[in-house]
Amino acid sequence: MSTNSYESPFCTRYASKEMQYLFSADKKFSTWRRLWVALARAEHELGLNVTAEQVAELEAHINDIDYEAAAKREKECRHDVMSHVYAYGLVCPNAKGIIHLGATSCYVGDNTDIIIMRDALKLIRTKLVTVLGNLAKFADEWKAQPCLAYTHCQPAHLTTVGKRATLWMNELLMDLEELDFQLGRMKLLGSKGTTGTQASFMELFHGDGAKIRAMEQKIAVEMGFAADAVVPVSGQTYSRKVDAQVLNVLSGIAQSAMKFANDLRLLQSFKEMEEPFEAGQIGSSAMAYKRNPMRSERITALARYLITDTLNPAFTAGTQWFERTLDDSANKRIAVAEGFLAADAILNIMMNVTSGMVVYPAVIRQRVMNELPFMATENVIMDAAAAGGDRQELHEHIRIHSMAAGAEVKQKGLKNDLCERIVNDPIFGVTAEELEGKLDPANYTGRSVQQVEEFLAEFVQPVLKDAESAADVELTV
Repeated sequence: MSTNSYESPFCTRYASKEMQYLFSADKKFSTWRRLWVALARAEHELGLNVTAEQVAELEAHINDIDYEAAAKREKECRHDVMSHVYAYGLVCPNAKGIIHLGATSCYVGDNTDIIIMRDALKLIRTKLVTVLGNLAKFADEWKAQPCLAYTHCQPAHLTTVGKRATLWMNELLMDLEELDFQLGRMKLLGSKGTTGTQASFMELFHGDGAKIRAMEQKIAVEMGFAADAVVPVSGQTYSRKVDAQVLNVLSGIAQSAMKFANDLRLLQSFKEMEEPFEAGQIGSSAMAYKRNPMRSERITALARYLITDTLNPAFTAGTQWFERTLDDSANKRIAVAEGFLAADAILNIMMNVTSGMVVYPAVIRQRVMNELPFMATENVIMDAAAAGGDRQELHEHIRIHSMAAGAEVKQKGLKNDLCERIVNDPIFGVTAEELEGKLDPANYTGRSVQQVEEFLAEFVQPVLKDAESAADVELTV
């Protein structure tokens, strides 16, 4: 490991090796060569002066990349694509004359970017589905565990631990839908030439437009796309709106992840739930008793970075001049790559956290029972009104007793005595035994259990069925 120069934390601490490979030099330049092979093969099959032997020679040296030769050549010519054409030609002497025939730099550059984003979205999808699978198991296990729900971060009517998990899952499903939509509509740039008019190919094919379209279709299929998955019109580049739309998908995942992580951080502060905490893990260098939610905090931090990173391709898309300008290149090679690395890192942590969340039912019940008398008052009012009482007068009595009981808790640190106050007020006509019977938390969770079961069966299981799961990723602390 280098210790005297900057290294991205995404590579040393956060992102997986699989995602790092997708944005590596090996992936990029071997894809350039695969595209040159596909171009040469299509040109050969459509009658240009490109031989099968030349195509075979190119294909045999896809991974034989001399980076030193390319770097040396780039210092001389100041052009990355032509430097790699030169390096490719060194190991393919018989084919060097037909490499990149008719193409412009964006043929390899832009098509490779699309291929990498496609492959990266597939990896993100696998990890997103894995998180959903973990949360589905968790939601089903804890679907009937009553817990406090919060509005304005104040205790409200009860929910269940499993029902809350479905809220996290619902947002992730929305992200999955967006991801699948963008993945399903991704198209190669194809071979459009310097300004998108395909003029060079019109020259090569003597004005035969049908052959040019056939060439693009052949290239698309060879690169793993449908034959018609080529942009119909472009300038020299594919529209930079594609980058913005793809990163918006990643931003959506970051938003959902941040919501999940912030909820878990709050629940951990309440001691209701915790993220995984290893036996030898140290929570604080000073306070040895602490169990800090380090993983969830990291999700929040990385999500914040990713959400703001989406501004980069948005501004880039809006500042392209006419058929092409080069102020996109330096920005997009950082913003897009790091957007994917950040999303990958977030999902790595989420896979870890969601596979080992700890629930403390005793603490949850204690917190519920401290608040339940307040929540039971609506039922007390309805029962007394049904027995002939004045609903408005009953409501006023409850309000007065609730304020007094709250003062006992908050100002004096005493227990909640609201139930005693209600029993001792003859307007309600309820005994201690009758009121105790109303204080079963399960009576205040509504359809939470059924909602969890319906949600999992109707929306989650179809996604999980036959889905590939991601392998565990070791987290670097």
